[in-house]
Amino acid sequence: MSRLNALRGRFVDAPDSLGAKARARRWSWFAASFPNLREMSVIDLGGTASAWLRAPVRPARVHIVNLEHPPADLPDWIRADVADACELPPGILDDSYDLVFSNAVIEHVGGHARRQMFADAVHKLAERHWVQTPYRYFPVEPHFLFPGFQFMPLAARTAVLRRWPLVHTPSSDRDTALRHAMEVELLSVTEMRHYFPSSRLRYERMGGLVKSIIAVKR
Repeated sequence: MSRLNALRGRFVDAPDSLGAKARARRWSWFAASFPNLREMSVIDLGGTASAWLRAPVRPARVHIVNLEHPPADLPDWIRADVADACELPPGILDDSYDLVFSNAVIEHVGGHARRQMFADAVHKLAERHWVQTPYRYFPVEPHFLFPGFQFMPLAARTAVLRRWPLVHTPSSDRDTALRHAMEVELLSVTEMRHYFPSSRLRYERMGGLVKSIIAVKR
C-alpha cells in the first residue's frame, strides 16, 4: 500500500512529478497571457494562499474566495474571504478587478445551475479571466487517478474510493466515499464553450490527449 501511495507523489504531488511539471507549464502560459500581471488585481475563486505563495508569478493584489478559512497570517498583497463563489456577497460581487482566476474549481460546485452561477460571477467580476478545469474525456480521472472513473456508475465509484490507494484522502466509510464521488463533475469542451462563449479555449495535453481545458479572455 505504501508503495502505491508513493506513486501518487511521483505522478502528482512531488516537486519533480508530472503534475508539478504541468502546473509549472500552466503558470508559464498564464504569465505569458497576461504580461502586465504584476500590475493587476486578481480575484481567485476557490484558490488558496499557499498556491499563490508558491507560484512563480505575483500580481499586485490577489483576493482569494474560498469556503475554507484562510491562514491568519497573510502578506499584505493577499486578501482572503470565506464565501461561496456561486453566490458571492455584494461586497465582493460589486467590487472591480482586472482578472478572474480559477484553477480546477468549476467541476466541484455542483450541477449545471451552480456552474452557470459561477460563470456569471466570472463575467461580472472582470473583463479578463483564466478558468481551468480537467477535461472529462481524458482517460484517467485526475482527482482520484483511476482510469475511467468518471464513466463508472456511482456505486462502483464509491467502492473504488474506499479501496483505491492513489486517492489523495482515502475514505474508510461508505457515506464519505459516496459524498466524495458525487462532489466531482468533470466538464466537456461543449460545456466550457457554453459557460465561456467569448473566451478562447486552450488545451493542456498529456501523451497527445487533452488533459485539461482553460477558458482564457484577455
